[in-house]
Amino acid sequence: MSRAALPGLPNRYPIGGMLPAMYASDDFAQRFAAGLDTVLAAVVSTLDNLPAYLDARLAPEDFLSWLGSWVAVDLDPGWSAELRRLVVRHAVDLHRWQGTARGLVDRLWLCLGVHAEVADGAGAGWSSTPDTNLPGTATTEVVVRVWPGRGAVDTAQVTAMVDAVRPAHLTCRVELLPGPPAQEGE
Repeated sequence: MSRAALPGLPNRYPIGGMLPAMYASDDFAQRFAAGLDTVLAAVVSTLDNLPAYLDARLAPEDFLSWLGSWVAVDLDPGWSAELRRLVVRHAVDLHRWQGTARGLVDRLWLCLGVHAEVADGAGAGWSSTPDTNLPGTATTEVVVRVWPGRGAVDTAQVTAMVDAVRPAHLTCRVELLPGPPAQEGE
């Protein structure tokens, strides 16, 4: 939908009724004001509905990409409107967890509908003693295991999404599983 002039859209605040009394009975002034009402009706309607434009659930579809740019979300034009609305609504959470295993798992579920597990190395530790050895062994590769969720897994899409959000100093390998991985001890 366009926010351009729409034929027959009434202006809730007609200009002719706001003119000084001496122009109230002037036919030319009233017709001129009515012409301006036609042009300004779309602007007034947009301003009246501004809160809806700022809500991803209600915003017009052609406005979603711009709204997504406000919250630094890149929306794939191939996604459905429903998915684009969902991603914009969850942008804060996606940014909050970006660069973490949880963030990657959440992003893969939200955007592609696949379950994932991330094996990302030894973790972190601290010590009050200087020159203490780091925990575990150094790793430069993250393994992302994915399995079907809402639909089939497109490995190329998963790999592209993982590469787009992974830390620059790591490489990632995507493994496709038929179902959830077995937990230790099962």
